[in-house]
Amino acid sequence: MNITLHSRISIVPIEIHKDKKNYIVEDKLTCEFFEMPEICIEAINMINQGLQLEEIETILLDKFPKDEVNLVGFANQLFELELIDQIDGVKIEKKQISKEPSGMVWVSPKLGRLFFNKFTIFLYSVILVLNIVIFIVNPSLFPHRDDIFVFDIMVVNVIFWMAFSFLFVLFHEFGHVLAIRAHNLPTKMEIGHRMFFVVLLTDMSSIWRLPSKDRNILFLAGLYFDSNLLFLALIGQLLFPDSSQFISGLMHLATFDIVLRMIFQCCIYMKTDLYYVFENVSGCYNVMENAKQIIRKRLSFLKLEQMDEVIFSGEKRTVSFYMLLYFLGFFITIFLYFNYYIPEIIHVGEQILPGFVQPPTSLLFWDAVVFSLQVSIFIFLLLYSWRKKYLLNKV
Repeated sequence: MNITLHSRISIVPIEIHKDKKNYIVEDKLTCEFFEMPEICIEAINMINQGLQLEEIETILLDKFPKDEVNLVGFANQLFELELIDQIDGVKIEKKQISKEPSGMVWVSPKLGRLFFNKFTIFLYSVILVLNIVIFIVNPSLFPHRDDIFVFDIMVVNVIFWMAFSFLFVLFHEFGHVLAIRAHNLPTKMEIGHRMFFVVLLTDMSSIWRLPSKDRNILFLAGLYFDSNLLFLALIGQLLFPDSSQFISGLMHLATFDIVLRMIFQCCIYMKTDLYYVFENVSGCYNVMENAKQIIRKRLSFLKLEQMDEVIFSGEKRTVSFYMLLYFLGFFITIFLYFNYYIPEIIHVGEQILPGFVQPPTSLLFWDAVVFSLQVSIFIFLLLYSWRKKYLLNKV
């Protein structure tokens, strides 16, 4: 349907939230959120008053003389975002929206507020600092690449590591859930991935209804819960230095898993929790995409796909600073792989591969077979996550 300056349009039910620099527009039908500057909000308000686009454009040109004003272009953008309900009295047909039920409402907001209030947030911050102090005073407690090999049988090592990782990741995500439910907002968990790691992800889209100052705690909630578990593991090693090899090995394994996952949070090029903290503090909510586009332009000789930048006024310095953090996170990842994961894979290969030439009655043979099965399950979950993200989104 053609939109002209003489058109009158109406907007679907929306809610507008003031943010640090701009505004967050919530589509009440789809629960999607869009960032818009003040001039767009002024236009939407006048659209809701029933003014013609030509009238609105004239008013905005007078009120925002330094800005480019194109109401037809803006209306077409609203149409693409499915935010237009009618054009000149003609209803716009949309796909049937099957809204999912509000997630995890069985988690009481009172329970959320029990774990996330002013006192507990202060306590979590103190514990985080104490963990750093403990590592400085006792550097021997910092994870070593051999900490995951608690047993001589590789299958048992993998079982314990996977069990610990799953429980700790679940605990991390439940921290987010509790923080979100403390504000009586819906959420849900699903399987995702970060690079080659299968992870659980908590849907945090509803937090855009909150003021910017309240969001950081929700982003940091998982990290706080990680820090609490780490503190227990470190205190256990300090208080019981002569514990059995089994108990000591499990505490070292817990420390290894938690610390490396916390370090990975600094790799904000993967949109970790700390990435969203950076976005929220800076008020620049498209920073990764804009940084990638600037990198593509600087590497134009590689003929990479180019996309439009959406950099609002005053955000270029923030995007440039993020680019430094982007590459810093990339080097952290390389360090972790070459100092931990690759040596561990080599060690596992040295232990497992000889088992395949052993007779079926040998424990080493079945250790190799079952370990291979475990790896296959991990690869299946990773491929499932990739398929869901990269293939299904194209349909």
